[in-house]
Amino acid sequence: MWKEFKEFALRGSLIDMTVGIILGAATSTLVKSLINDVIMPPIGMLLGKVDFSNLFINLSRTHYASLAEAKAAGAPTINYGVFLNEVLNFLVVSFVLFLVIRQINRFRRKKEAPVPATKECPYCLSQIPSKATRCPHCTSQL
Repeated sequence: MWKEFKEFALRGSLIDMTVGIILGAATSTLVKSLINDVIMPPIGMLLGKVDFSNLFINLSRTHYASLAEAKAAGAPTINYGVFLNEVLNFLVVSFVLFLVIRQINRFRRKKEAPVPATKECPYCLSQIPSKATRCPHCTSQL
């Protein structure tokens, strides 16, 4: 049983998948920083100096100036700004993944050799159409 588990755990595809998950987790923090620190501030600036991470709907009757203040007070909130950041995060990751998979598929595609219009008869060595099943010169079955 130990031998079977060892073979399973050390198979190339499992190791590749593990490396992919670890790289994905590391890339996730990088993408979150890209979204929150690079992309969203200019978008917020264009929309009138809006901080998306601070957009929320307060469900209590008390007024709170910021999301952090509402959370500290334990007020129920709908954090749609944080959700918008996560949607943008998802879209960026999906687009980058699409580009990577597209390149991988492009490299994997085998270029099919064009089918020649003629072939050589193995018996009389004359040129015949490639789809021929009988040689017109020597009448051999191909």
